[in-house]
Amino acid sequence: MAQIIYLPHGGGPMPLLNDPNHAGMIAMMGRLRPLVADSAAFIVVTAHWEEYRVTLSGGPNPGMLYDYYGFPPETYEICYPAPGTPDLAAEAQEMLAAAGIDAGLDTERGYDHGTFVPMIMLREEADIPVLQVSLLASLDPALHMAAGRALAGLMRPGVTMIGSGLSFHNMDAFRARSGEGADQAKAFDDWLNDTLLGADTKEADRAAALSNWAEAPGARFSHPREEHLLPLHVCCGAASAAGLQGENIFREDMFGYAVSGFRWAAS
Repeated sequence: MAQIIYLPHGGGPMPLLNDPNHAGMIAMMGRLRPLVADSAAFIVVTAHWEEYRVTLSGGPNPGMLYDYYGFPPETYEICYPAPGTPDLAAEAQEMLAAAGIDAGLDTERGYDHGTFVPMIMLREEADIPVLQVSLLASLDPALHMAAGRALAGLMRPGVTMIGSGLSFHNMDAFRARSGEGADQAKAFDDWLNDTLLGADTKEADRAAALSNWAEAPGARFSHPREEHLLPLHVCCGAASAAGLQGENIFREDMFGYAVSGFRWAAS
């Protein structure tokens, strides 16, 4: 079964340290684990990789990229030795090019924490190949949805696409832990759920709303910079083109702010 999941990956390696602020997210990962157990390959669109063109990890054995700082020494020894999948990367590149989207391969880049943190929680055995996909540095939401539509051809049985980000990502608010602006976060979370899951929402209207997400209530408070939201746009583009149905799989407060996760699969 092909499926697409947009999930929160939390703060750095904190979920792997069983941080109590991530308890709900950790429980969600546990619920997802059996749903992805039969996957033949993972495609991970990570919020922590931006390039001028869509770039795909093309190496057979990616290393590790510890793109965080200030955490305990053991978090810089984490290893996730899942193989890469050069053939799938090449196929994805061809699909993007066929859709008129500039795409390239990077055979050297390792797994960043937007990839290895959720993957350790979902498939700690590290025995299923992973294709890591970058965002576009332009941060253009419509282009990210177009990239998702182009990659929909990869959504065959056994392939799981994961959009790894955070539906609320205001680091100043997280650090302050004052709860200030929680009403704006909730307004954006409500808008996001209504937009993605509204039974009467037409695909064209959904795409238009996501393209103009910054006009939504609480949008810029929730995302002063949108790199953690855009993996959702790739997921939505792919899900729409593949005809998959969406559902909410996570809706809780994280550090006092509303956060959601979504899954799309065949009905």
